[in-house]
Amino acid sequence: MLKTELLEIIANGENSGVEFKRDDIRPEQLAKEVVAMANFHGGRLLLGVEDDGTITGIQRDNLEEWVMNIMQDKIHPMILPFYEEVKLDEAISIAVISFPQGISKPYVVRDRGREEVYIRVGSTSRLATREQQMRLFELGGMLHTEVMPVPRTDMNCLDEVRLTNYVRDILRDPDVPKTPEAWQTRLLGLGFLTEAAGSVCCTIAGLVLFGKRPRRYLKQAGLRVMAFSDVDKEYQAALDDIIDGPMVGRWDKENGENQLVDGGVIERFMDAIGPFISQEASQIDEGLRREKKWFYPLEAVREVLVNALAHRDWTRFVEIEVASYSDRLEVISPGALPNSMTIEKMKAGQRSPRNTLIMEVLRDYGYVDYRGMGVRTKIVPLTRALTGKDPEFVVTDDYLKTVLYR
Repeated sequence: MLKTELLEIIANGENSGVEFKRDDIRPEQLAKEVVAMANFHGGRLLLGVEDDGTITGIQRDNLEEWVMNIMQDKIHPMILPFYEEVKLDEAISIAVISFPQGISKPYVVRDRGREEVYIRVGSTSRLATREQQMRLFELGGMLHTEVMPVPRTDMNCLDEVRLTNYVRDILRDPDVPKTPEAWQTRLLGLGFLTEAAGSVCCTIAGLVLFGKRPRRYLKQAGLRVMAFSDVDKEYQAALDDIIDGPMVGRWDKENGENQLVDGGVIERFMDAIGPFISQEASQIDEGLRREKKWFYPLEAVREVLVNALAHRDWTRFVEIEVASYSDRLEVISPGALPNSMTIEKMKAGQRSPRNTLIMEVLRDYGYVDYRGMGVRTKIVPLTRALTGKDPEFVVTDDYLKTVLYR
């Protein structure tokens, strides 16, 4: 690092990715700052600088060895940072410890027989709350929230008719359970039920896929669908509704047909949003029908919604939000992109499902194809072909927003 670059960093002060410390801090304090930034977006720790930006320089002998020992002994999983010392003049040097965002979250401080998880909030490092720890475990691929138990639920919360349709007609399994005991055994094996605290509960996946009223027990289930006549949200919405119910439809597969008998959330959404993303012609055609013009390709709209349902973060306590405006359609799915996924990787066709069980069931029904490349093969090309505009993807730490323009 150049001296001028270092001085500029110090002049800008501490932030989410920069921390100043003297080099006489306790080992666990240094580990805390590193862990907090690794659990966020990575950053730099400058040793030899006071909190207010005053430069005091490093004093400790064998500082690099001391830092590396802390990385090995106090931080788990171990982080290998880039260490360098920058001389400001003959007497003063600053140690710069740089490390990227961690891919094995959550990182913890191991000290005195305890493990503590820290996160970065602004320019401070704080103990992570239970919910924040859950998100870090999920980002690190160590926790699949879709198979967690939903309190106050049992097998009676699931739609047996829809489950029978899934086992018999979708999976084509001739051994359909006949008794409650047999159903419980099968659903435990499928991951739709789980044992917790001595009782059998629905998992998140089981409840949202086949639950009669998922939002009664899981408030973030379902969809909020809105429609506005302008480019911004207005006080008076043309549509503002919550769609609750099982995610999948019930289908008649007899005689080689594939007929919808009872729609799920996906079908109910398409019915609700249809009038706000289309326009009927003013004149009747030769077949005595009014031609309907769609503002967006229906297959792309459906694919965006299915992606939101399949990949949303269940540790976020808000529902998926879909809003139609006069110039665009927005779908907001709670949670950042899973694992190391980026928008560029997503567009290229890379697959990294957050909720593998939900994804597999949706694939069984044909809601998603076996390639799992809906963004690359459907959303982008179909939208571009119909509207001449590419969809926009906006990622934050809290959500993924997909925007389709008219």
